[in-house]
Amino acid sequence: MKKTDVPHYIRPIALGIFRKDDEILVFRGYDFHTNEDFYRLLGGGIEFGETGSEALKREIKEEMEADIHNIEYLATIENIFSLNNQPGHEIVLVYHAEFSDQKIYQRKQFQIVEDDLEPYDACWKNLRDFETGDAILYPEGILQIIRHVG
Repeated sequence: MKKTDVPHYIRPIALGIFRKDDEILVFRGYDFHTNEDFYRLLGGGIEFGETGSEALKREIKEEMEADIHNIEYLATIENIFSLNNQPGHEIVLVYHAEFSDQKIYQRKQFQIVEDDLEPYDACWKNLRDFETGDAILYPEGILQIIRHVG
């Protein structure tokens, strides 16, 4: 599958909320069809026979070479969307988690590596940017869940 292709089936994914004070760890995306910059939490697909928390642990280990702990399930979001003019449908399991290595919280940016995609950057972004509309956070409804994490 090419980077811009979106599967035409429902995809289960696990996303993690990693907080540092008033900031969350996100990666920046871009929709070429709408010319829209957006942000999204880190995580990825849940494989057959894998729990959501196991998937989140695996994805963070693969993408950042980092271990996580204190993983807490928060909510499920059904996300029907369009990206680069391609339809998508996800069932998103949302978790709060912490990095085992506290030094990760001191870093400002990260390069995320996935097997079949070009590396991309992740960074800590202030929640205020999403609350004021200065930045867009997907999937819809995730900001309300983050507010309840404290």
